[in-house]
Amino acid sequence: MPTLNPINKSFNLQGLCESNFRKIFQLAPHLLNIKCDATAQANGRPELLVRIVDRQRHTVTLELTHHFSLKQENNKEPGLIIRVYLDVRSAEVMCRTPRGYSDYQVDHRPSPETVLDYKWTVNYFLEKWLNHCLEQGYLFGRRKNVEMAI
Repeated sequence: MPTLNPINKSFNLQGLCESNFRKIFQLAPHLLNIKCDATAQANGRPELLVRIVDRQRHTVTLELTHHFSLKQENNKEPGLIIRVYLDVRSAEVMCRTPRGYSDYQVDHRPSPETVLDYKWTVNYFLEKWLNHCLEQGYLFGRRKNVEMAI
């Protein structure tokens, strides 16, 4: 997969996260009303799942993944934990699942450059994946049986 490696990653990362926020709300316009989880389908393609992990006053943390109909137990890919910042209108990948809440080992202290490179890579991937999902016609909230928050 081709990657983009901008000179000023921190500035460009901010713009990327703001773009991902807009795309998440295009994909799930009623995200704030989803109580627990929801699915989206598009033309016989694998289900796209969103699961609300945590909800605070200014943030929503969610897991976004495709569910492939395979006989294997772990059939969810790519599996990203995303924090949506409602006040600053930004969305940032926190980690990939099922690795847990950090892709770095507990005793490993990555350099700030390594962390920035990682954040750029996973958020750039999220942008491309959201573009793909939108182009394929995925949309959360089409089905009447989506359980909504009160």
